[in-house]
Amino acid sequence: MNALKPMPKEPTPLPGAEETTPCIDTSKMSAGQRAALELTEAARETVAGRGSFAQGLFLGRFDLSELGPFPEQTSEDRDQGDAFLQRLEKFLREKVDPDEIDRAGEIPNEVMEKLAALGAFGIKIPSGYGGLGLSQTNYCRAAMLLGSYCGNLTALLSAHQSIGVPQPLLLFGTEEQKQKYLPRVARGEISAFALTEPGVGSDPATMQTHAEPTPDGDYFVLNGEKLWCTNGTQAGVIVVMAKTPPKRVGGKPRNQITAFIVEMNWRGVEVTRRCRFMGLRALYNGVIRFSNVRVPRENILLAEGKGLRVALSTLNTGRLTLPAACVGLSKRCLAISRKWAGERVQWGAPIGKHAAVADKISRMAANIFAMEAMTLLTASRVDHDKHADIRLEAAMAKLWGSERAWEIVNDTMQIRGGRGYETAASLQARGEEPVPVERFLRDSRINTIFEGSSEIMRLFIAREALDPHLKVAAGALNSQWPLAQRLKVAAKAGLFYAGWYPRQFLPRFYVSRFTFDAHPTLARHLRYASNASQRLARALFHAMVRFGPKLERQQLLLGRLVDIGTELFAITAACLRAQGEIDRGVGGVKESKTGSHSGAVNGAPIPSKENLVELADFFCRSAQLRIEESFRALRRNADRQNYRLAQEVLKNQFEWLESGIVEKNS
Repeated sequence: MNALKPMPKEPTPLPGAEETTPCIDTSKMSAGQRAALELTEAARETVAGRGSFAQGLFLGRFDLSELGPFPEQTSEDRDQGDAFLQRLEKFLREKVDPDEIDRAGEIPNEVMEKLAALGAFGIKIPSGYGGLGLSQTNYCRAAMLLGSYCGNLTALLSAHQSIGVPQPLLLFGTEEQKQKYLPRVARGEISAFALTEPGVGSDPATMQTHAEPTPDGDYFVLNGEKLWCTNGTQAGVIVVMAKTPPKRVGGKPRNQITAFIVEMNWRGVEVTRRCRFMGLRALYNGVIRFSNVRVPRENILLAEGKGLRVALSTLNTGRLTLPAACVGLSKRCLAISRKWAGERVQWGAPIGKHAAVADKISRMAANIFAMEAMTLLTASRVDHDKHADIRLEAAMAKLWGSERAWEIVNDTMQIRGGRGYETAASLQARGEEPVPVERFLRDSRINTIFEGSSEIMRLFIAREALDPHLKVAAGALNSQWPLAQRLKVAAKAGLFYAGWYPRQFLPRFYVSRFTFDAHPTLARHLRYASNASQRLARALFHAMVRFGPKLERQQLLLGRLVDIGTELFAITAACLRAQGEIDRGVGGVKESKTGSHSGAVNGAPIPSKENLVELADFFCRSAQLRIEESFRALRRNADRQNYRLAQEVLKNQFEWLESGIVEKNS
């Protein structure tokens, strides 16, 4: 449950722009703001190529060739995943009682042991290190299965593998580190990731935990305290972020953050408290204190001062697990809602026949389809290219998936009414089916908060969207640069935008060969997404011109731009998935001579061509309505009054609104 306000790696500049390092004007920033910016900017790394598809959306570049047709798992990869998932599902059904885990606030030891025996703690760890060596796609499928059943087990395994020791070791560990630790965590030794502190959430510059080298340089002495370390109370080994002595860069001292592998049984490591929460009541989350802990230098991950890069890269891929789990949870909610809406009769008809409930059902189905498409599309990019730049796609999948999943769980409770609010145990005690909607609601609320809150995700995506423009024009606005240099940058930027900006008004009738061959309905939506990406690029540019260096303060405006880009990615993923399934053949949608499409492959139902087009069409139409509303809100909004009123509230000018309540004595 560690949150970090991440700054992305250095992206590719706009096509045709001079590739220079953007210099952001820090002259009007406070010392704290300047330190935070410098620290996070230093953690960024260059990405080769043109950047990601999602980044291109903010530049008016809609290039489907960067994604290709919706990927199909190879039969070998799917068979490997199916074999594990079948064993995992059988174990969950027969041996795991998620409601009892929720009531007790503990995961039984025998469940932990069986999960380890199944290989569930080493799903992505290569077989050479004792793991299952499954793909990112199969890992996401496992998260979907777990997310549909038990949030506590999902959090345990996700925190262990997605942000705990396995992921950063696979990305940055030395061979010696991998040989030492990967077999241990693959066998079931639980791991965790320690970043957040009592006074530090998303601002790493104010981190207090520090590590000083010993005189001989062989060890670092670690001191400090970490908060909300998921799995920390059960972990055997964790990754800890700590400040190390600053280094001089450009004649000025620069703070350093280093990632250390720390074993929990070392002298000076102490779990001081287990934290308890509204949901995920068996979450092994706690406060960890480090008192003069001696950490060997060889336990540094990547290099001294590279800890933020380790953290950001770990979170980028790790975030994919959360939307995958949200897909599983949402599918379970759809099944519950569909069953109840078909059985529950009110005013002479099943409630699913009433438009207010039908609206919820249709939105659930459409959003689940898109959510799964975004997740699997991004996961497949990891499988096909270990160095693929998925930062934005993963962030969008996490942001959009977690927010839609919360809506779906909330709507499920509304559809179930009092039976949704009632606990599963209470339902069972009076003879009704123990449907755990109340538990799902409590467990899922955290999804829009941890591994980067929705607010942080929007800032992260906005920062990445702006970065290519900063590479072109930021120097012209930087008061710290000499006037001559600023004028030179301004002239080059002017020449560039003189060519780039008019192109954002040219209509696009042809997007790619894919749209030419695609179903007409899907092709139409892809053309809309292509043209909307040009409108998005223009809107972002207009905001830059209007607000200049103060644009970063316009968080509501930036949030709307991010939401537009995210919806465009969702439309694209949904259309690609629908067309991919139509083209797939056996295992997907295969037309018979009679035109029938229904049936099953290996027990799994096959959607019809009409089903797929209708689902994608409804989703895209709904997304377009949200996009158009966001575009309108860029021009007509109450943002200034909104902010002014909030500041007046914070100055106690509206304290009278709080009268008439019971106040607890402080």
